[in-house]
Amino acid sequence: MAADIRVVIADDHPIFRHGLQQVVEAQPDMQVVAAVGDGATALEVIRRSSPDVAVLDVRMPGLGGLELQSLLNGAGATSAVVFMTGHGDVQTGVRAMKSGAVDFLLKPVDGATLLRAVEDSVARDTERLAQEREREAIRDRLRGLSPRERQVLADVVRGLPNKLTAADLGISEKTVKVHRHRIMAKTGASSLAELVRLVDAGGL
Repeated sequence: MAADIRVVIADDHPIFRHGLQQVVEAQPDMQVVAAVGDGATALEVIRRSSPDVAVLDVRMPGLGGLELQSLLNGAGATSAVVFMTGHGDVQTGVRAMKSGAVDFLLKPVDGATLLRAVEDSVARDTERLAQEREREAIRDRLRGLSPRERQVLADVVRGLPNKLTAADLGISEKTVKVHRHRIMAKTGASSLAELVRLVDAGGL
């Protein structure tokens, strides 16, 4: 059975906040870790409990939603963020999304829209984490290359033939072939195209 989706809700309107909490808690696969009325409390809860999704009002007393998001990003928090606002404008929405928010909802938010946003947040975050794990696994393979193999790899991804790589590095063409074979073995690439994809996916 899949683990519950853990949600924190932060909105300074108590009736609206309670309504959102009821909508989320009515779902068998979701739970509300906390429903709070200000950004400072939300920050402490999120730092302490690391929920899957933080549903944040943009405007709250003291620490607003955007400022809270900035602090969470700076602290390396992994919670996906969904914003809600009754004062939406394009500039605020763009800023929120550029900072990593998954969705930007205009109030009044109906239950179906909120639940869809929470589920999308978890799906996108799961995909992001999978991609990060894949990139790190690729980097581990590439870090296993020797300094000379890295030099050969650089010429390989540039598309240089063995003869030009040999001239570039001052080694024999036969040695280049040996290094290329070792590179393919260490990275697990079955073709030149796959090797280039791995280098690109690893961010190198």
